[in-house]
Amino acid sequence: MWFKHLHLYRLHGAPELDSTTLTDALDAHAAKPLGTADARRLGWTAPAGRLGGGQLLHEIQGHRLLSVLRQERLLPASVVKEEVDEQVADIEAREGRKVTRKEKTALKEQVTEELLPRAFIRSQKVDLWWDTRRQLIGINASSRTRAEDVLDLLRETLGSLKATPLSSQTLPIRAMTTWLGDPASRPADLQLGDQVELKAKGDDGVLRARQVDLDSDEIQQLLESGRQASKLAVSLEGRLSFVLHDDLALKSLRFGDALIEEADHADDGDDALARLETDFILMAQALSDDIVRLIEWLDGENKQEPAEPSGH
Repeated sequence: MWFKHLHLYRLHGAPELDSTTLTDALDAHAAKPLGTADARRLGWTAPAGRLGGGQLLHEIQGHRLLSVLRQERLLPASVVKEEVDEQVADIEAREGRKVTRKEKTALKEQVTEELLPRAFIRSQKVDLWWDTRRQLIGINASSRTRAEDVLDLLRETLGSLKATPLSSQTLPIRAMTTWLGDPASRPADLQLGDQVELKAKGDDGVLRARQVDLDSDEIQQLLESGRQASKLAVSLEGRLSFVLHDDLALKSLRFGDALIEEADHADDGDDALARLETDFILMAQALSDDIVRLIEWLDGENKQEPAEPSGH
């Protein structure tokens, strides 16, 4: 249940939905088997799987847990290219002419349509946390693109939803570079980890370092040469550790031993569903509090209303 990554979004005027109304909306967009002509499909699925009896929403103390099932057919581009090349060669040999670019494009579309039903299907579950009190959404996805796909499904489910990536007054890259270069600037309950990614302002590329002393002379020299920290491993009072990215994404989340032990000692009577909900609420409360603290370290939230679509 514990999230590994987190992409954060600020909600603007989110609709107030009770659990029943939201569940009905989720059910209308529930996951369905991938059709033979479908390359990809997203739909809501039970966070607890079969243990939850198909329950699509878990809501505890203002924190909501939802899950998306992402299904996509794996059709390697190399397979399509090989088949197209064979058909092109056959046409050119049979008709004694060059196949045009337009014809190749049409052949590619035809081959893709023919091969798609036979392609393997990959399924992935992506969890979403919705803090209704702080109007915040966090998506446990490995990339921003995957997170946006989940958010788009939520918008479609609700009819409309204004959400923007969470942002801070001080850019994370500036704060991380300052923390790395000046120990005195670090908040009292922030500790550096052992990973960093340093970007140069020019074309000198990116330097990545793992399992290193971030206060070493080598790191300081790189900072003095003008490099900036675009990723930085940090921990908060032993409660939570993660790699902070320059877009405010939190990756490689690890929760503190005390929190895990609290979950382990919870009286759930060996009920797997109760255990999931216990883990979730402990995780959600910790994340909610620590995100507030992180934003404070970055001089507060940069609150910007989403732009209205053109024509409105």
